[in-house]
Amino acid sequence: MAPPVYSVPALIVAATGFSYALGWAVGVPALVPVFNTLASFPVMVLALKRGDVRLAVARMLLWALTMGVAATLLSYARPAQTDALFLRGETYRTEMFAWVMTGRGAESSPSQFLPQHARDAAIFVALALATGGALAMPMGAALMNYMGHYVGTLAAASRHPALTMLLAWHPWAVIRVISFVILGVLLSAPLLSTLFAFRLEWNRMRPLLIVACAGLVADVVLKALLAPAWQRLLLRVVGW
Repeated sequence: MAPPVYSVPALIVAATGFSYALGWAVGVPALVPVFNTLASFPVMVLALKRGDVRLAVARMLLWALTMGVAATLLSYARPAQTDALFLRGETYRTEMFAWVMTGRGAESSPSQFLPQHARDAAIFVALALATGGALAMPMGAALMNYMGHYVGTLAAASRHPALTMLLAWHPWAVIRVISFVILGVLLSAPLLSTLFAFRLEWNRMRPLLIVACAGLVADVVLKALLAPAWQRLLLRVVGW
């Protein structure tokens, strides 16, 4: 008998949490996003096989939220160890700490972050379409982990850790995560529907695709408009 629907969110949270424990035990950074993906990929496929794209998106949003919380708290508790555990953890933390301290860096420079965002989105879209999400999801997990690492380590260095954790998840970054999750589910569906022999009503997916694309635009617009002021706010909260 299939597990009741209400148990699936708890399963996603538990399995995602276990993926970090497994990653910590193994200690191989490249495997952490793979373990993260294994915690959620099957339940996304099951929702798509039912023809419920919105359910698949909701499950993956819960997965992303769980990863964000786990990576943030783990990095807050063990900043030195997670520097090495998360791919690009130390590099991204160093870059973002410099931005918080000085206001200089890609975060406040559209000429720098726009090409980065375009590159990441193009790679993610290509991987989702070509692999049915099997490689796009680890990429998304890696992004979530080093973003959470920045937030957690900044909170560990802050005079106001709880407020820092809230503010360091920049609103434009949250919008970007949501957009990537939606795109990942939608663009994985064509190949998965062929592999697992199920049909989807593509017309019902169009509004979600519009939301995801609008989110990517909102991400860069808000970042360009708000990043300088957000940096000054973070600097005051952290107390450097």
